Amino acid sequence: MGATEAFTQTLDITHWIAGAPHRGSGDRRQTVWNPTTGQPARQVLLGSADDVGTAVAAARAAQPAWAEMPPIRRARVLNAFLALLNQHKDRLAAMITAEHGKVFTDAQGEVARGIDIVEFACGIPQLLKGDYTDQVSTGIDNWTLRQPLGVVAGITPFNFPCMVPCWMFPVALACGNAFILKPSERDPSPALLMAELLKQAGLPDGVFSVVQGDKVVVDALLTHPDVKALSFVGSTPIAQYIYETGAHHGKRVQALGGAKNHMVVMPDADLGQAVDALIGSAYGSAGERCMAISVAVLVGDIAERIVPLLAERTRALKIKNGMELDAEMGPIVTREACTRIENYIGIGVEEGARLVVDGRGCKVPGFEGGFFTGGTLFDHVTPAMRVYREEIFGPVLVCVRVPDMAAALALVNAHEYGNGVACFTSDGGVAREFARRVQVGMVGINVPIPVPMAWHGFGGWKKSLFGDMHAYGEEGVRFYTKQKSVMQRWPDSIGKGAEFVMPTAR
Repeated sequence: MGATEAFTQTLDITHWIAGAPHRGSGDRRQTVWNPTTGQPARQVLLGSADDVGTAVAAARAAQPAWAEMPPIRRARVLNAFLALLNQHKDRLAAMITAEHGKVFTDAQGEVARGIDIVEFACGIPQLLKGDYTDQVSTGIDNWTLRQPLGVVAGITPFNFPCMVPCWMFPVALACGNAFILKPSERDPSPALLMAELLKQAGLPDGVFSVVQGDKVVVDALLTHPDVKALSFVGSTPIAQYIYETGAHHGKRVQALGGAKNHMVVMPDADLGQAVDALIGSAYGSAGERCMAISVAVLVGDIAERIVPLLAERTRALKIKNGMELDAEMGPIVTREACTRIENYIGIGVEEGARLVVDGRGCKVPGFEGGFFTGGTLFDHVTPAMRVYREEIFGPVLVCVRVPDMAAALALVNAHEYGNGVACFTSDGGVAREFARRVQVGMVGINVPIPVPMAWHGFGGWKKSLFGDMHAYGEEGVRFYTKQKSVMQRWPDSIGKGAEFVMPTAR
């Protein structure tokens, strides 16, 4: 597939179980839309609890042999998958643009970040090594090892249909687990392509499955006794539900929730860099990113200088079909999401915020039926307003004015979300204090979207994360494995008689 060839498949989107397409046990289905045209594109089959049971049974049957395979051999399968991903990366990106709407160049970036995690997972044998202590007590040695959990699952969002699943399944598979993926029903095609590529790479049938669906499938995964752990990325209310329900059923859960990411712009910041950062991070992917900057915290007199520049750039955004390589912003994923975003703009006006640029009613020539909205910019927003407090998840940037760094920190730290934050400044002392004192999980200094690289791990604080461990990186290895401690001694070193006291190092 060429770099600009659109994805136009019209066949039904099925499940993938036991190494093959699987149509499932029911007849429920849902339309997958082309957000650029506003027309139906395909139908996705929605799974049932029985389909989850079938996938779990296949996973249980395949996982023990996969876990017994030496880690280096599992890594070789993932390395073959890595090569196939690189071969098909533009095909994946075109799928994402067709079903999600983000521009093709951004979709390519998403796939590249997913590939980073697969590359990391190929080196996991190094991270599966245990610790060993010789002669921990007289004649006794002690060591630890990490073993897979068994069958694990992931529930992933529409906004990154390739990258977010790659946060999960490559690490889980490399650790020896079997994995069941429940992708978003809004853009489910990339999951099936990745399943096909895993099979081509030599992954045994049953070790990776895809069950398409909605809440029925989610609840079946949460309650199935043989699913030992579950990873989730999505909104905070659903993340909390996933965490509480999974924990109630004895599962290990990591549930990444919503965000309201701030970017603090100090008076000494490079003005051009700050404008570029705000425009790209607020309006890239039409704001449908959990790491998008949605609040500009303007310190001191920087507000009067930067708002006119933001307005000019917001009005000039190139909004068009995402397969056009000069596009800067594409459509919103669904008509309902577009309506919700534009309703929030109306709420902001009613609350008294100054609407500097109104993106409502955007029409793209040739795609008048598409789910488009333009970039929106608010100024003089206050912390009491809903457009400040709530996650809009669209191309809406709100500006809050504060007098100094102390007020900026207090504002960020008081928000219920703590996913990502950025500070733009030329002062190293300010940068250091900001990074140390801000109550947010991922911090950028002159970096607007501080998504960690594959070996560092991703996760927020407060209501942006439910659970103890972040996604991917070494945290991911810990999440998908359990530690076992072994103490050993041999008959020649065993003393005579029963021992009635706690063993010690004496």
